Amino acid sequence: MSGNPFDGGEGDWLVVVNAAEQYALWRPHLAVPDGWRTVHSCPDRDGALDYVERHFTTAVGTPAT
Repeated sequence: MSGNPFDGGEGDWLVVVNAAEQYALWRPHLAVPDGWRTVHSCPDRDGALDYVERHFTTAVGTPAT
């Protein structure tokens, strides 16, 4: 793979989260950074984004929609 691995939506994606409950999309062929853990694996970027939208809450505990 050449270029930025986060460009383009094709291929598998991970959803990772840190202790501050911040979410990020990650590629499975890259090492997950220290302090982050995998919470979901998905075969496409849209599915990973859907997971984040369903599980992310704001600081006051309400969904971020």
